[in-house]
Amino acid sequence: MADHEASKINHDNHLLLDQPLLRLPYELLRKNFRSAHFTVEKESTTLNKLLKETAKGSLDGKTSPEDVVKNLDTMIAKMRGMKRKLSTYANEETRLYKQLDARVAHLRELSDMHSVEDVKYEAWSRKRLDRLLVDYMLRHGYNTSAQALANEREMHDLVDVETFLTMSKIRESLENGSVTEALAWCNDNKKELRKLQSNLEFLLRCQQYIELLRINTPSKSVEAITHAKKYIAPFQEQYPDEVREMAALLAHRPTDKNLPPKYAAWYSPDRWTKLATSFVEAHNKLLGLPTFPLLHTALSSGLSALKTPACHGTQKTTSSSQPGHSQTSMTSTVCPICSIELNELAKNVPYAHHSKSHLDNDLLLLPNGRVYGQAKLDEYAAKAGLAEGQVKDLVTGEVYSRTALKKVFA
Repeated sequence: MADHEASKINHDNHLLLDQPLLRLPYELLRKNFRSAHFTVEKESTTLNKLLKETAKGSLDGKTSPEDVVKNLDTMIAKMRGMKRKLSTYANEETRLYKQLDARVAHLRELSDMHSVEDVKYEAWSRKRLDRLLVDYMLRHGYNTSAQALANEREMHDLVDVETFLTMSKIRESLENGSVTEALAWCNDNKKELRKLQSNLEFLLRCQQYIELLRINTPSKSVEAITHAKKYIAPFQEQYPDEVREMAALLAHRPTDKNLPPKYAAWYSPDRWTKLATSFVEAHNKLLGLPTFPLLHTALSSGLSALKTPACHGTQKTTSSSQPGHSQTSMTSTVCPICSIELNELAKNVPYAHHSKSHLDNDLLLLPNGRVYGQAKLDEYAAKAGLAEGQVKDLVTGEVYSRTALKKVFA
């Protein structure tokens, strides 16, 4: 019964890791709908106004037939432009619905499985691991490798390549000293960023101001003041301290000697990296994406499930290749956490929590320090054909006399 319970799939726990799989297409569909709605409202207002003016002028005789035809041509051109934009939004909606269908089908496969011993579960788990690897690579800028893996596994609808490529492009532009792309992104998501109380646009406007002051010429100083009045002063109520410091930067240029640290920090080249990080955080929060790669979450959970206090013991052994309790014998099975590859990664994760413990009855201690139940030792000795009064270690194969064994519990 215990083995059956251990191998049973907990679908709710599995889906906790896969929430962004469905969340992101949903958020993108909302954004796509809002963009389409804004386009229709804007163009319709313009067209209705022009149509009303043309009809009124034509009826009053104030507009010549040539001007009427010209206005009609303008309206037709605007309608064709609106049609092209709406076609783009429709294509994007179709792509996102296709993604959702593929992802729901992928999760439905899991719902049909009830045990990790199901032959289909291994293939499903491998596909999920591939998804996590693609997500990790996209977040860290390995875009070519991520696309290659997605194409090879034919799971383009299960990963968010386009979204992360856009994010990567803007992040790289910030790291290279340009705020143009990031400001355009902020303008496209102005209402949503305002709801999230994000300070990204303010930081980008401040950086534009700082770069104008860095040039340190009279014309650029005037341009910086104009920029501050238009783009920084409106944030005075939200960020009063920062706005005051921006004003004080007019008197503190990067070439000044003994520049106070708080003003020197504004001129630091590291600010571009911080801006890139702020953008990524705002982007992920806006789309409901986790801050860290899902691979980190899955790896931390797996390491914690296997970790025990013995895995990071201070006991020294003759072999330095493996840390922890797996070094008792070179022929013994190696604990994954004690392996060189995972031991360092597992240091900061919590120990496994076991709600149930299982101990054999009549535990006996072998001279090599291993402990087994008496029934297991008797059964293994009989299968091995040992002489009466002898037992054999189930792992190392060492043979001992029963008189050398000690009871663990008296």
